[in-house]
Amino acid sequence: MFTVRTVLAVAADKNWELHQMDVHNAFLHGDLEEDVYMKLPPGLMKQENGLVCKLHKSLYGLRHAPRCWFSKLSAALKQYGLHQSYSDYSLFSMQKDNVQLVVLVYVDDLIVSGNDSTAIHQFKLYLNRCFHTKDLGRLKYFLGVEVARSLSGIFLCQRKYASDIITETSLLGAKPAPLPIEQKHRLALLGAKLAPLHIDQNYLIVFIPCLSSCNNQKKNIGMLLCVWFVT
Repeated sequence: MFTVRTVLAVAADKNWELHQMDVHNAFLHGDLEEDVYMKLPPGLMKQENGLVCKLHKSLYGLRHAPRCWFSKLSAALKQYGLHQSYSDYSLFSMQKDNVQLVVLVYVDDLIVSGNDSTAIHQFKLYLNRCFHTKDLGRLKYFLGVEVARSLSGIFLCQRKYASDIITETSLLGAKPAPLPIEQKHRLALLGAKLAPLHIDQNYLIVFIPCLSSCNNQKKNIGMLLCVWFVT
């Protein structure tokens, strides 16, 4: 998420366009380097027993399917002239003459940004020739974060993401609170055990991973997460 925020900050500072693309059936584009076999699918007529299918593409469910897909996508991006970042392998960038292009990858979702709208359009056409893609237009929603842009800058919001969490945990009828932690909660001294929160452990299993993502936007829940981690 740090890289996403960095790309958005650069785009806001330099007034770059932000676009989003999606790759259909991404894992099916990956080429298998190992020999992988599977049972014959139901309905396929077989003349003798003991026959199996040899896979040529990485199907969904294979453990190495994400790696095969990312290798195929990385090769296509590098062939276009993009360079992979050493600090974050999901970030690709290119600078040619006065044109700058940045591509950020998360599985089958891509953020495309740059200082030239024509270069962005040409890259979209190239990627669509390589894979079956869908142009989602201007960046509006990515990794649970709503993106809104105005003359004042770029605004990030996770209202929909938070609403989905509340819905999944059946807490729509819960009373909202102005603070992320109870006001009278007593913190322990350094080295001592923190006072436990009175909350269902089943909710912690669901909430902690989800709220860890929300903590990227709302830093005021960080203390609550620390208390939960040691509860």
